[in-house]
Amino acid sequence: MFTGIVEELGEITAVEELADSARFTVRGPVVTEGAKHGDSIAVNGVCLTVVDLLDDAFTADVMDETLKRSSLGALAPGSRVNLERPMALGGRLGGHLVQGHVDGTGTVLARTPGEQWEIVKVALPPELSRYVVEKGSITVDGISLTVVEAAADWFTVSLIPTTLALTTLGIKQPGDPVNLEVDVIAKYVERMLGSGPAADSGTQAAR
Repeated sequence: MFTGIVEELGEITAVEELADSARFTVRGPVVTEGAKHGDSIAVNGVCLTVVDLLDDAFTADVMDETLKRSSLGALAPGSRVNLERPMALGGRLGGHLVQGHVDGTGTVLARTPGEQWEIVKVALPPELSRYVVEKGSITVDGISLTVVEAAADWFTVSLIPTTLALTTLGIKQPGDPVNLEVDVIAKYVERMLGSGPAADSGTQAAR
């Protein structure tokens, strides 16, 4: 379980294409400190498993399903990525409960600079709109954010200078894809009420 508080802006240093998957090498000296084989690290909001450790980098295998359902398939050497280690039991929940299971992808539609912050508008897949509400939580590329406005096919978030400086949302431009994970509590509530796709067959997500 993660919290959506990005620890480090890392970098993809290599991508090895395999038959039905890919192996990423990711540089991140903060998240690799004390890491070991089998540990989990969220990369742009996708929970990946450490395969090997290489000084200040790690490798992770990404299956074809994850490449298709998330924006990881668009990454290449030199791409910057948000990195976060799982929350330690008893640690502070600085953002909200984040599973690292991406529900879908959106697209940055617009950026509107403000005096101390910036408003970013993101396209929202219609099947996810029921889970997104004003002042609710959403994870964008692994970042826990508060929804400012929510419409049927888009939402906005307000980014403080720290978020702009230390995450990929500081460099994402209109047209760029982002990973989205909605609040898991909303999906559980929907299932318990017996309505929507989560009640019928469960929501599938990339990991």
